[in-house]
Amino acid sequence: MKRLSKLEAVLWSIALPGFSQLLSGQFVKGVLFVILEFIINMYSNFNTAIMYSFLGEIDHAIDVINFQWLMFYPCLYMFAMWDAYREAMPEDEKLSFLPFAFSAYTVTVGLMYSTKLTIFGILFGPIFLPMLFVIPGLLIGFFIRWILLTIKKSQLVN
Repeated sequence: MKRLSKLEAVLWSIALPGFSQLLSGQFVKGVLFVILEFIINMYSNFNTAIMYSFLGEIDHAIDVINFQWLMFYPCLYMFAMWDAYREAMPEDEKLSFLPFAFSAYTVTVGLMYSTKLTIFGILFGPIFLPMLFVIPGLLIGFFIRWILLTIKKSQLVN
């Protein structure tokens, strides 16, 4: 089976958690991720909220979302992406999980505040605000990874 590149693995996982695993021959894991994604998506009314959000009807998106179910989504989504990335990365790459893990944390926080937090007077809602919160998660994760790798490298030199 053809090995996916890191970018290809992440992009397929963004399209649907589990796709990268299916493409790389990890059928049990891939099917599990797809099934979990469908269950969370269905019970959280995620697709309906996406539709309302893209139509600019943020209040409707907030009304239809089941936040108790949607709170599982960021961790599943980011874990599936990291797992896909991990399968494609070189074995000597260290701490690659940090940007994914911190993105899961910050997206979850963004979801919790999505009904109240406005940016420049705009309520982004439960779809767009969590998406925006990926950026600080990635930045924090890459920064902590850089610090830890720098410390480790300086310890090896000394």
